[in-house]
Amino acid sequence: MKTEPLRQVSVVTSLEAEDAVVELLARVFGCAASAYTNEKTKVTTASVYCQKAREWTASRRAALLGGLKSIRAGGLKIGAGKIVTRKVPREDWSESWKRHFKALEIGPRLLIKPGWVQRRARKNQAVVVLDPGLSFGTGNHPTTEFCLRALAAGRRDGERQSFWDVGTGSGILAIAAAKLGYAPVVAMDFDAEAVRMARENARRNGVLERVRISRRDITRMPSSGGQQYDFICANLISNLLLEERERILARLRRGGTLVLAGILKGEFAQIRRAFEGAGLTLAQSRAEGEWRSGSFVLERRLGGGKFGVN
Repeated sequence: MKTEPLRQVSVVTSLEAEDAVVELLARVFGCAASAYTNEKTKVTTASVYCQKAREWTASRRAALLGGLKSIRAGGLKIGAGKIVTRKVPREDWSESWKRHFKALEIGPRLLIKPGWVQRRARKNQAVVVLDPGLSFGTGNHPTTEFCLRALAAGRRDGERQSFWDVGTGSGILAIAAAKLGYAPVVAMDFDAEAVRMARENARRNGVLERVRISRRDITRMPSSGGQQYDFICANLISNLLLEERERILARLRRGGTLVLAGILKGEFAQIRRAFEGAGLTLAQSRAEGEWRSGSFVLERRLGGGKFGVN
């Protein structure tokens, strides 16, 4: 039986905007993105691969266009910013991805690894198995890694800690949280395909019954009341973080941790002012490439060490 080819969705951009566009593609499609730069022309092509043609939808095209507009407004030169799609035979793709992904150790508590890597976990180390590319974020992007490290560092053994994953995408953070012992774990995303993939990934990792994943629009959620959480990760674009600040904060417990990731460096100061103005304190922050991520608390309790402010 002949298999359906993959659908490659690419954005032609600049080397300067590579990280931002790769993150945008990963967020819109809920899967890992890759990038290639032509050494002669210095033009960068960032791509994701869809399992089925129907995954390339009008709503995702609109989300890409909106995201590219936001990146440009943030001060990055994105070059052509052209969206290109093509069909790719599966046999040309499948083995090539395996050369690029290895196990990622998040300290002594968490190991993220592709299914083909035969690496054994340390004693008491939780393992999340993923096959990057089509259906799962890799954890290797600095913003995702920041969230994973914050989750692992924030887990207090013997205590009940709840977790809310806003914009779950592939579900990597929710799955990791469940493996680390957070409960309850609740995840949401506006994109129906991302929700489907997140549930499948949770099932593969044996935590589907411990993770509640649903399709929800944060802009339509009540601005007050509802369940509160000890730990929240919000992987949303800056404009949405600002517009929905009150809805997010209404669900954060006193003393809880809020991680905001996927923020362009030039936009972080505005995000910080907005959330500190609402009573939070920046406890931990890290910049890498074009990105800065931050961890905030509802009481003045500064972090330090490897994860401190820099």
